Amino acid sequence: MVAIKQSTLDMDHEEWLELRKQGLGGSDAGTVLGFNKYKSPFQLYLEKIGEYEEIVDGDAVYFGNALEDFVAQEFAKRTGKKVRRMNQFLTHPEHHFMTANLDRVVVGEKAILECKTASEYLREAWEGDEIPATYLCQVHHYLAVTGYEKAYIAVLIGGNKFVWKEIERDEEFIEILIEREKDFWENNVLAQVEPPIDGSEAASQLLKKMYPQDDGTAIMLTKDDETVLDAIEVLSDEIKQLETQKKEYENRLKLKLESATEGHSPRHKLTFKTVVSNRIDSILSV
Repeated sequence: MVAIKQSTLDMDHEEWLELRKQGLGGSDAGTVLGFNKYKSPFQLYLEKIGEYEEIVDGDAVYFGNALEDFVAQEFAKRTGKKVRRMNQFLTHPEHHFMTANLDRVVVGEKAILECKTASEYLREAWEGDEIPATYLCQVHHYLAVTGYEKAYIAVLIGGNKFVWKEIERDEEFIEILIEREKDFWENNVLAQVEPPIDGSEAASQLLKKMYPQDDGTAIMLTKDDETVLDAIEVLSDEIKQLETQKKEYENRLKLKLESATEGHSPRHKLTFKTVVSNRIDSILSV
């Protein structure tokens, strides 16, 4: 049976954020598994131990909440299903660090509804049967907590396209999800052992926010740091060699094209365009 902590109606935003630090929510699942390109596991760890608080744009929160109700109503209108809010903060009956704050539940079914909005440039991520991986992690996290059989996800894209999809419960994936979240919670958060920082853009942006300005001091580096510096030197040399090799291949193709704009092979299309601005430049694309 799902454990219920308390009603979200009784909490203000600060209380809700504090409660989220006590476990892993659905929006954390994709980060733990490495599918969230906007947040690294390293940042999530800092948030959970209280050493970093992400500044969320006020308008983004406001419009996200406002449109959630519209998306839920549109889903109900298009499917004929009845949905309702569940204003409770839920926890997994066994793994108490797994929490859930559901958008909606579907009346008469053991199913949840997750409501999303997406910008126009993310339209392709929702084409056909496609669903962004981080959202698949989120809904399966909720299915794990609730024990429900399925989930529906509805999204308003670019303000003018609405799609909804059904997601069946995947027990194998849920087992992997629980194992990974348990490892992160126990061996990183509770043990206060930071996960290794990765090379994602999210991690780079986090470091810029944490250390926007140098203080003019100098520190001594360790032997491990020296090893990393050596690796960077080797990679930098390899990158230069690869860039030179890439340019050589591009020049070969340009020579083959001569003045032609396009070249075709059984598997590729090659285009070459001259761009005139303050100087003459060219763009070669495969």
